[in-house]
Amino acid sequence: MEVAYERRVKEEDIDELGHVNNAVYVKFLEYGRGEWYKQAAGMSFSDMKTLGIGTVVVRLDITFRKEALLGDVLTIYTKPQKLGTKSFVLKQEIYNQHGELLTEAVVTNVMFDPEKRTSIPVIKAIARNFT
Repeated sequence: MEVAYERRVKEEDIDELGHVNNAVYVKFLEYGRGEWYKQAAGMSFSDMKTLGIGTVVVRLDITFRKEALLGDVLTIYTKPQKLGTKSFVLKQEIYNQHGELLTEAVVTNVMFDPEKRTSIPVIKAIARNFT
């Protein structure tokens, strides 16, 4: 299931060069993954916390293609790419309001037990989204 999340670029997202700072893209991608969890898995980050589970990013591969500027409306698309036993990979792309691809990311996540601080099997609510 592919999920789209929309976000307008705000002043606090801009660096001294007048465009979105690279570190802010990581935050945008996190917002996109949060929306994917809500829509595809039916749970938010806080729902996972209540259940005593979580996900951690163990690899983040980002390619920056074009800059985003103040006022741009960005759409972050998140879709499942690969499922493992305790990990899964999500592909993310960020487009601007003109349909231009700005950023691509491949994010490897591990299911995590925050109390024991160890990885756990991917829960069914997430796993069912992979074919």
